[in-house]
Amino acid sequence: MPGNTANLQRATAARTAAVTARAENALVAMIKAGEPVTFRGLAARAGVSLDFLYRNAGIRARIEHHRSARPGPQKPAADSASAQEHASSVVRALTAQLADLKRRHREETAALRQALEQAHGENLLLRRRLAAGDRAAEPGK
Repeated sequence: MPGNTANLQRATAARTAAVTARAENALVAMIKAGEPVTFRGLAARAGVSLDFLYRNAGIRARIEHHRSARPGPQKPAADSASAQEHASSVVRALTAQLADLKRRHREETAALRQALEQAHGENLLLRRRLAAGDRAAEPGK
C-alpha cells in the first residue's frame, strides 16, 4: 500500500488545481463583465467554498486587489430635497388612495347591511304567513 499515498497526493493536487482553475476563470469572467468582485460572488460563480478562496493566497490577493481598485457603484447625484419631495408626493398619493378605498368600503358595507336587514324582514314576513296558513289549514283548531 505504499504506492496508495502517492496516488492520493496526486489526486488531491489535481483536484486542487482544477478548483483553482475554476476560480481563476470565474474571476476573469467577473472582471470582464464588470461585476463587483467579492469573495461570496466568486465562490458562488466558481462553485468553490469561501474557505478555499480565503486559504488560497494568490486568489485572495487578486480578489482583494480588484475589490479595492474598483470603487462600489456610485449613486446618481440627486437633490435630497427633490428625493424627499418625490417621496412625500408618493405618500400623499397613497394616503389619498387609501382614504378612497376606506370610504368605498364603508359605503359597500352599509349597503350590504341594509340589504341584509331587508332580507331578514322579508324572511320574517314569509315565516309569519306560513305559520298563519298552517293554523288556517288545520280543521280541528
